[in-house]
Amino acid sequence: MGQKHVLPVKGFEAYEPDAGEEYMSDEQLDHFRQLLEAWKRELQEEVERTVHHMRDDANNYADPSDRATQEEEFALELRTRDRERKLIRKIDSTLEKIHKGDYGFCEQCGVEIGLRRLEARPTATLCIDCKTLEEIRERQRVA
Repeated sequence: MGQKHVLPVKGFEAYEPDAGEEYMSDEQLDHFRQLLEAWKRELQEEVERTVHHMRDDANNYADPSDRATQEEEFALELRTRDRERKLIRKIDSTLEKIHKGDYGFCEQCGVEIGLRRLEARPTATLCIDCKTLEEIRERQRVA
């Protein structure tokens, strides 16, 4: 029995290529396109829920502590939604790569990113080796 892979979208199974199947075949591209579109829909629904929640739950509390607590909760939600909006833009960019036929290959060295890495992070643009080098360089700049 194979190892279960956790995908960013509920209800999606990891893609299992047929023996000898070419990397980034039409079936694989279609799988990732559907996965990305479903993920984008989930994120957009979450943004909508936040807007409604903030509109419906906005109270003008007389107590400064209650008002501060609510403002902090709203600020946290807005930061989360901002990260999700950035992720939606990244998903859109990734969907464009699929459309152009550039999906699944490292932007730096051109090698295959790999199905399992893409299942874990469908918006990945670097292979694991290039990503590791990038992280090492970032740590060296900070130090």
